[in-house]
Amino acid sequence: MTDKRFNPEKAHKLMSADRRQKLPPEEVITYFNLDRNDRVADLGAGTGYFTIPMAKRTKEVFAVDIEPKMLGLLKDIAGGEQVDNIHYVESDLDHIRLDDNSVDKVMISFVIHEVPDINQTLREIKRILIPGGQLFMIEWEAVETESGPPLDHRIPSEDMLRSLDNSGFEAESIQLNPENYAFKALSK
Repeated sequence: MTDKRFNPEKAHKLMSADRRQKLPPEEVITYFNLDRNDRVADLGAGTGYFTIPMAKRTKEVFAVDIEPKMLGLLKDIAGGEQVDNIHYVESDLDHIRLDDNSVDKVMISFVIHEVPDINQTLREIKRILIPGGQLFMIEWEAVETESGPPLDHRIPSEDMLRSLDNSGFEAESIQLNPENYAFKALSK
């Protein structure tokens, strides 16, 4: 485990009222323009903060996480909400265990700063997306805040935009709040 990976013992923080106030999941996913027929991969799905709201609006969601404990928690929460169109995939993001061109859209929230090689992960995202597919990424701005990862783990939005462009994505920036940015990007 790298020092950048989220500790599953802190999973309760992912569903906190404070987080819901700063980043209301149902509101945030409206930027993603989900369609009832979409097949979506949620990379670093965690406990399903975005997975479950997306599953309620789409055909199916592939919840991808490296941590089996997180997928277990997500499965319990989804069962409690009677959401049954989620596929649980234990995988790292360097070699995502999904087929080429298998999803219409990819969500990756608060995870890319944890991966060992951002460019490799972006290549994998491009591989699993259909041609012209959409990526929606949320990350921490490189500013000091009370919550979130240490400042030296954060990726400035301008650096992330450059990485997206270099990886063949056409990205539009969205400032969600002073602490968090998002990119809506199409695979070129």
